[in-house]
Amino acid sequence: MRSLHIDLYADLVCPWCWIGDRRLFRALDAIRTTDPDVAIDVSWHPFQLDPTVPAEGRPWSEVVESKFGGMARAREMFAHVANAGAGDGIPFQFDRIATAPNTVRGHALVLHAQRSGGSPWALLEALFSAYFERGEDIGQVDTLVRMAVDAGLDGDAAREAIESGRFDVDVMQSQREAARLGIRGVPFAVLDGRYGISGAQPVEVFEQAIRRALSE
Repeated sequence: MRSLHIDLYADLVCPWCWIGDRRLFRALDAIRTTDPDVAIDVSWHPFQLDPTVPAEGRPWSEVVESKFGGMARAREMFAHVANAGAGDGIPFQFDRIATAPNTVRGHALVLHAQRSGGSPWALLEALFSAYFERGEDIGQVDTLVRMAVDAGLDGDAAREAIESGRFDVDVMQSQREAARLGIRGVPFAVLDGRYGISGAQPVEVFEQAIRRALSE
């Protein structure tokens, strides 16, 4: 049986990461349909686009001004992202976002889910949706615990994983590993530690790269 491991570096407040996630798994579905004996697994790796965001978050208006140069320019960029996401069934609602959160707690929860023996992908989908569709503050512990429970995780264990800070060092280590690999932007997929795919590539690009890696 042929097998492949994919390491996916991404951030929870990166819209292109949600798009890339959707496209990557569509490519995997296509491959598994034609090659059902192929074993492919994907691991999530935290990456913070802005580690300087304070624990309580930063007002979205400040981020729009400092990062995008004001709402007029930001609207053009958001429209471009929303148009790209629509093709993947993602209804971005950037106007509902009020806070840019620090994502350490969210990443810690995802790592907890991943290392508890289950799949983190339903939780990740919920986190992306909460932030980009409903404008929820995914840096708040209570919000994260509620979403963990909705995703089938134990609420008390999820709260402990976040509040204890025991995964914080793993989040930082993932950031350092990404820097070592030369990753400066996300999403970024690493295939079997040999090949890198940068950005939210079209489904066909993901599929071709994965098939090539499998054949080698």
